[in-house]
Amino acid sequence: MLKPRKKQKFNNRKVVLEGATFDSRKEARRYRELQLLERTGEISELQTQFAFVLAESVKFKSEARRKPALRYFADFVYRAKGQLVVEDVKSEITRKKDSYRIKKHLMMSVHGIEILEV
Repeated sequence: MLKPRKKQKFNNRKVVLEGATFDSRKEARRYRELQLLERTGEISELQTQFAFVLAESVKFKSEARRKPALRYFADFVYRAKGQLVVEDVKSEITRKKDSYRIKKHLMMSVHGIEILEV
């Protein structure tokens, strides 16, 4: 029996492109643009879903198990003119979400990296 397809949180559709899964058509389109920039030499070292640790794992006395490290997964990481660029494809709605705003703040505070939103 087929399971009904799960509705995405923000009505986006997952896209599989060259074996990689992207959360939206907009993100897949941006990946294509970045691939072109990498082929022309404008950027280098393009990576997708790169993980940054924002807070190490911790063990609370009141809990049996350790809490895992808090991570931020950047949509894209690459070098442009020798500088590291961390890029996230965001809609206006998701830019305003508290969870994203906290991660954005921690990226600057912990790593000194400002997320480029496209």
